[in-house]
Amino acid sequence: MSLTKIKEARELSDAAVAEQILAVKRQLMELRLQQATGRMDKPHLFKHAKHRLAQLMTVERERQIAADAKATAEKAEAVGAEQPAATAASPETEAAEPAIAQ
Repeated sequence: MSLTKIKEARELSDAAVAEQILAVKRQLMELRLQQATGRMDKPHLFKHAKHRLAQLMTVERERQIAADAKATAEKAEAVGAEQPAATAASPETEAAEPAIAQ
């Protein structure tokens, strides 16, 4: 049994990635239970499960970073469009502000 490719994980939807992460975590728990009770026949399955979990969590984090970057870019565009050009303070405003003694 060969290790899975990350390309397969990237083809999954967000919901499928989250579902797969839970399934692999359950599998790891069962493997730990088998090891503790002495029923472990295939210890290499730990490596496969951990590898798959790392791939899935990497894909999930990549998508989270991309979504955050997109939201930040959209927010910056919205703020840039809403702010008018900076206006100079009028003399009346400057006179109304108290002077700070040094």
